[in-house]
Amino acid sequence: MLRVSRLTDYAAVVMTCIAAHPADVLSTAQIADETHLELPTVSKLLKSLGHAGLVESFRGVNGGYRLARPAGAITLAEIVEAMEGPIGMTECGVVAEGNCGREAQCGVRGSWQRISSVLDNALRAVTLADMLRPAPRRHEVTVDISTLKGRTMA
Repeated sequence: MLRVSRLTDYAAVVMTCIAAHPADVLSTAQIADETHLELPTVSKLLKSLGHAGLVESFRGVNGGYRLARPAGAITLAEIVEAMEGPIGMTECGVVAEGNCGREAQCGVRGSWQRISSVLDNALRAVTLADMLRPAPRRHEVTVDISTLKGRTMA
């Protein structure tokens, strides 16, 4: 199974929490309370997100954090990159040419690069503002078995 790390998942939760309060500066304790995450974890995440330029920090009595840009201008890709580095399915999908000793005889590098590009584009297409919207409900289909009696399935 392919998945982002737990810290990256939590970073998206923290960023969504902050984005839900665009006019406020939230303390680390407020964010931890609202997200139900441990305070040290939230502090660690905010430090990484701050280094990536995704949140701004303010000191003092009314200090805390807010988004560095509007939620619609921050992509999920930026959050993933802040926590995990360049987006790619494999190491060769993100490294520059000449950095792999097997590059000359590798027949799959181009395919992995295309796949990594699709993943990168998908993550860049989702903004933090999109993450605030509720997920669309799945359509549930119910079938009355009695209407199928006597029918053959092709």
